[in-house]
Amino acid sequence: MCGIVGIYKSNSKNVSAEIYDALIQVQHRGQDASGISTWDKSKMFLHKNLGLVSEVFKRDSLLKLNGNIGIGHVRYPTAGCDDVIESQPFYTANPISMSLAHNGTLINSAQVKSRLIKTHFCQFNTDSDSEVLLNLISYEISKIQFRKLSKIHVFKALENVYKSISGGFAVVMIIAGVGIVAFRDQHGIRPIVLGKNNNDYMFASESSALTALGYKYLQDVKPGQATIIDESGNFSKKQIIKNKNHTPCLFEYVYFSRPDSTIDSISVHKSRLRMGDYLGEKILNEHQSLKIDVVIPIPDTSRTSAMQVAHKVGAKYREGFMKNRYIGRTFIMPGQTARKKSVAQKLNPIEIEFKGKNVLLVDDSIVRGHTSKKIIQMVRKCGAKKVFFASASPPVRFQNVYGIDMPATKELIAHNKSTKDIKNYIGADELIYQNLEDLKRAAHVGNPQIKKFEDSVFSGNYCTGDVTQKYLKSLENSRIDTKRNG
Repeated sequence: MCGIVGIYKSNSKNVSAEIYDALIQVQHRGQDASGISTWDKSKMFLHKNLGLVSEVFKRDSLLKLNGNIGIGHVRYPTAGCDDVIESQPFYTANPISMSLAHNGTLINSAQVKSRLIKTHFCQFNTDSDSEVLLNLISYEISKIQFRKLSKIHVFKALENVYKSISGGFAVVMIIAGVGIVAFRDQHGIRPIVLGKNNNDYMFASESSALTALGYKYLQDVKPGQATIIDESGNFSKKQIIKNKNHTPCLFEYVYFSRPDSTIDSISVHKSRLRMGDYLGEKILNEHQSLKIDVVIPIPDTSRTSAMQVAHKVGAKYREGFMKNRYIGRTFIMPGQTARKKSVAQKLNPIEIEFKGKNVLLVDDSIVRGHTSKKIIQMVRKCGAKKVFFASASPPVRFQNVYGIDMPATKELIAHNKSTKDIKNYIGADELIYQNLEDLKRAAHVGNPQIKKFEDSVFSGNYCTGDVTQKYLKSLENSRIDTKRNG
């Protein structure tokens, strides 16, 4: 999962400082690398490196990024290598200056890359599917006969691009002489929104980034839609692919997105409230024997659901962990060794909230199980009588292929394991999972027009319909954690 932004400023002032601020707002989506690309109508400027936004960019580097048009990217790697060469945005000058930032995964990247090499003699410097996408767009534009590249030409090129690629993706680009181009996969798996502040425009992965910078939400970029803000600030859009199966990613609502974001007209906060309601009802209906003294969330994402669970089951809600804000999100931290180490550094229990009590811990999900196991050990050390564990989402049993860091099935604690097996592994006295239908309902209520969601990590059903076992195995082999841990 990555975070992307794109900003057009109507005045001639440099946009880099505002892009920096926007990237800070989506930093939770990627902590591996950061980058900004700008355009001043004559030259493209680019700065990127490994690290957090505040580490990569200082005053001097921002001042060198000239122009009133720019895009930015924060990254965590799902495939490839964790090298600066893989960081985004990517840039090419062939046939015209272009820069691209991408969130998601192209599942047929290898096939497209092979065709571009053999047929069109393209060269590649990385294993990134984002570079493949940039080269494909470059090739499709090069096929067009133009004296001056126009928005019509770009829309035409993207029509051919959509015919060639499959997967989940949200993209922002700078195309010299045209402006900022944003487009989204035909299923709407990965999110991207558009906002406006007077005559300025901003694209972002989440609406919270818009509001934090004073932009008013205009619209989500629709599935299969391309949107252009040209160099004069004119707004154009075209529905390139028509697809009635709008299937946004459920995990955005469970974990990734900030609660103050709205994605595809669904409030993330309200969806998590409903997750807590439904989970609480399940506990009341199926686990009446549990004597729960206190409900405590695993901070931060699960707080909203945990409050509703406590309300439903009639137990006290308490904060039981102090969180070190200077430790990143362990789920997206590359390398299992780093994740394990960070858990103890990240959370410190408040002993008095656990001692002598039957505690219900609520988390947004259980992925690998190592974090849950460590937390339960911490709680028992604090003197809890019994420790129950509830997940606001169903068991994560399958690989994600659309841009989430879960490519290796063997890493998932729930794969081919029963709830009892998982309960025993993490050391809980009881384990309760959200039902999948209840999770989908929690999001669906927010936008009844969306009939389906991308739920492959729970169901194993991949909405693009072209995910093979061979491809799943290749993902497992290319996994970052495998390369880092040996």
